[in-house]
Amino acid sequence: MKILGIIPARYASTRFPGKPLADIAGKSMIQRVYEQAKKCPDLSEVIIATDDKRIFDHVVGFHDLVMMTSPNHQSGTDRCAEVALQHPEYDVIINIQGDEPYIEPEQISQLARCFKDPNTQIATLIKKVQNGQELFNPNSPKVVVNKNSEAVYFSRSPLPYIRGQEQQNWLQQYTYFKHIGIYGYRADILRQITKLPVSALEKAESLEQLRWIENGYPIKVAETEFETIAVDTPEDLQKLLDK
Repeated sequence: MKILGIIPARYASTRFPGKPLADIAGKSMIQRVYEQAKKCPDLSEVIIATDDKRIFDHVVGFHDLVMMTSPNHQSGTDRCAEVALQHPEYDVIINIQGDEPYIEPEQISQLARCFKDPNTQIATLIKKVQNGQELFNPNSPKVVVNKNSEAVYFSRSPLPYIRGQEQQNWLQQYTYFKHIGIYGYRADILRQITKLPVSALEKAESLEQLRWIENGYPIKVAETEFETIAVDTPEDLQKLLDK
């Protein structure tokens, strides 16, 4: 099974323009993500996909597999699909977030292992919620999981609602999971899901994975013990540098 890692890198972030080029201890963020991804033994190759010549020109300084993609893509998933169409030799595509400079290679391997099951179409990672701040943070989506290790639903709200209990006690009553935003897709499934129209659930929660669930695509989940450090704003970057 050939697995391609794709790192989407967009310049025009609303909260942090030029984020992939941000300097982290002498290396750009996108270079640090790439170097972590290359440590994963399960990836046959890693391609960086961008919509901006500044990022493209920077990447060719350390990696020759970089591809210019359409500036009109609405998500990293769409950007990955464009790259995958040019590389039909790969069976599985893993979408590696371009704003997690210290992603653990083992997380990528965990995701890759999900596809040893021939029934897995899409896969992602989850992690146990540790505290109330995570549980009630709408920027940290939660995942309801069934006994087959499949996602039933993703929400910015804590689900399930624990009836008859004060909210500060919910974590003692139920094991909640948060979503770790790295995805894997079989190549043919990736082509299919990017043709789906935006769904009502996706619109309501602003979570693209709900489009796939609403259209009947099962999402396999694997539990990770590793925390991810995503950089969404310049303030996030400063906190990372201060550590």
